[in-house]
Amino acid sequence: MSRIIFFIMLYLLYRAIKSWYLSNFSTDPEKVSGKKEGSREDSADLMIQDPYCKIYFPRREGVHLKADGRDLYFCSEKCKNGYLSTLK
Repeated sequence: MSRIIFFIMLYLLYRAIKSWYLSNFSTDPEKVSGKKEGSREDSADLMIQDPYCKIYFPRREGVHLKADGRDLYFCSEKCKNGYLSTLK
């Protein structure tokens, strides 16, 4: 009976050490960077579609335009200017 209690205590100690280790030395990107997945900071690498020429590109490489309260991103200045010319 004492061996069973010993092994239960040993197992609980193992779980406690494992939990402590994972919380302090984890390589989880969310813990390392401080960013939550799906947050605005994380969305810079999203592929988005240019509203003018319809090609996809990484948002961080896009040309930004705020129009009618919306954030629009274009693959180039040429597409941004082409979009603006269609509004006039």
